[in-house]
Amino acid sequence: MILDTLDNAHRYYGLGEKFIKAFEYLAQTDFTTLEKGKYEIDGKNIFAIVNEYETIDPSGEKMESHRKYIDVQYIVSGAELIGHDFMQEKQPSKAYSEEDDYMLFAEKPSFFSLLAQDHFAIFFPTDLHMPNLRVDTPGPVKKVVIKISVN
Repeated sequence: MILDTLDNAHRYYGLGEKFIKAFEYLAQTDFTTLEKGKYEIDGKNIFAIVNEYETIDPSGEKMESHRKYIDVQYIVSGAELIGHDFMQEKQPSKAYSEEDDYMLFAEKPSFFSLLAQDHFAIFFPTDLHMPNLRVDTPGPVKKVVIKISVN
């Protein structure tokens, strides 16, 4: 997992061309005017999901992970906590769904990080994450999740 600000995105260009395209999209797009929805960047290889929501309490939530896609989660406005942990020997509480590309884990996260406006987090397939959590009280967030295929 990586946490940083969009100003430092160039430091991660070494992760490959897909990351360069993803970070260029984040830097060049005016998300304040973009509606919620899915936006193709490079077909199924790279796409963005724009979402707006109220942050939630972590009780009852589960961590997730993916196999086909890496998540780059970028906060356009607002702030949230993201719970996260290492997969290692943890067992999923919901088996992997090939169609939806996720599995769930009932364990509580060992770590919580604050994602504020212009911050991003990168979650690789072995990084468990529990996004959308309230900081102190529930609040509005606009977020872009870039999905980058691992193939």
